[in-house]
Amino acid sequence: MLLAYIDEIGEPGAFVAPEHPRFNTSPAFGYGGFVIPEDYAREFGAIFQREKNALFAAEVREADHPGRWERKGAQIFRPATPTKYPEQLRVFDHLVRTVHEHGGQLFYYADEKPLGTDRQTSLDPARREAEAMQETLNRLARHADTHGQNMMVIIDQINEKTRAERLPNMYGHILGRAAGHQEMRRIIEPPMHVDSQLSANIQFADWVAACVGRAFDYQLISSSRYEWVTDESALRQVRGSFTHESKLHLWQRSVSDLHHSEVFNRSRRLFPTPRGQVLGLSIDPDAGRKMRAIAEKSMR
Repeated sequence: MLLAYIDEIGEPGAFVAPEHPRFNTSPAFGYGGFVIPEDYAREFGAIFQREKNALFAAEVREADHPGRWERKGAQIFRPATPTKYPEQLRVFDHLVRTVHEHGGQLFYYADEKPLGTDRQTSLDPARREAEAMQETLNRLARHADTHGQNMMVIIDQINEKTRAERLPNMYGHILGRAAGHQEMRRIIEPPMHVDSQLSANIQFADWVAACVGRAFDYQLISSSRYEWVTDESALRQVRGSFTHESKLHLWQRSVSDLHHSEVFNRSRRLFPTPRGQVLGLSIDPDAGRKMRAIAEKSMR
């Protein structure tokens, strides 16, 4: 059996631009993490815990509960990480290689958000979450079926109210889709929620999700500060480590979606001109964003 550990990439709220005073968090939303054979999951968790404790030894010693201390991926993958904390990237790269060497793979699925405020995009956060989770489950099931394995999906803990709201939808999707798509039978239960403080593997899934989120930022935002994620000297092992089913679904673009390791390519499909010569640079950025939001609204 395979175990898939996943966490959210970004958040489901509206997005306008990094400089916007309110809608500035993430240009895409979805889920990311890793898949690993069940007989190696516990061993990898121990390896992750050991590497994390060595990397952040001072913080762990000062924690009230050292065994439950965690470092969020968003704190690791920052614009200045390669120059200020390169050892964190070396440890992450080592952990990715360890997963891959033992039959595991990284995974992600996310949808690019249409640009605009809540009102401009008629945003329904619950629907955005549900659709991203459904497609995540579809692709994980396909991966499990390709390998002739059943799968359990484990996701970071959320509050009880939200869990109670989401669980019937996830369970209904798995059962309903199984009638016409036999691969859905590979997922034997709806996703199980686990507190990340108690699961080293969920913590690593959070690191993977954060890393992939930075790659999305680079691919989708022309002024992104995360070009360094495309540097093989910083993140060598991520290339070739993703499942075939990993995908960034673009919103009404004239270019194709991005799959598996393509999100870490230095060249960008949305901004194909040489660096520093982005097409449309003469247009005021705010005006350009407003024009695009209006165009997307009219298309909807």
